[in-house]
Amino acid sequence: MSDEFHSGCAARMVLEHVTSRWGVLVLSALSGGPLRFFELREKIEGISEKMLSQTLRTLAQDGLVLRTVVPSAPPQVSYRLTPLGAGISEPLRGLTAWIRDHADAIVAARAAHSAASPGEQASDAT
Repeated sequence: MSDEFHSGCAARMVLEHVTSRWGVLVLSALSGGPLRFFELREKIEGISEKMLSQTLRTLAQDGLVLRTVVPSAPPQVSYRLTPLGAGISEPLRGLTAWIRDHADAIVAARAAHSAASPGEQASDAT
């Protein structure tokens, strides 16, 4: 039986790949349909070519993304979600929508927490 709370669980590795900063954004970007490498790089601001390549390779190895090469000069490479990737992209879209809808409140809470005096902050140990 899989238990993501145990360090040796395969689900934990997949969880790490899918929910990484770039994994979430790549899967979300591809949920709209196939994209070429440069389109993904332009869509996901701040991602380096190295990180995009690494993330795509990892997600392809996990069976979530399919890399397609069209023989031409130069070769045209595109990426799309596999059925498995499409299955995870739906809940991820819900997660990213929730974060987008609540980001201002979270940022405000963080600012309020930082501004509170040390005596008013709850202890992390409790």
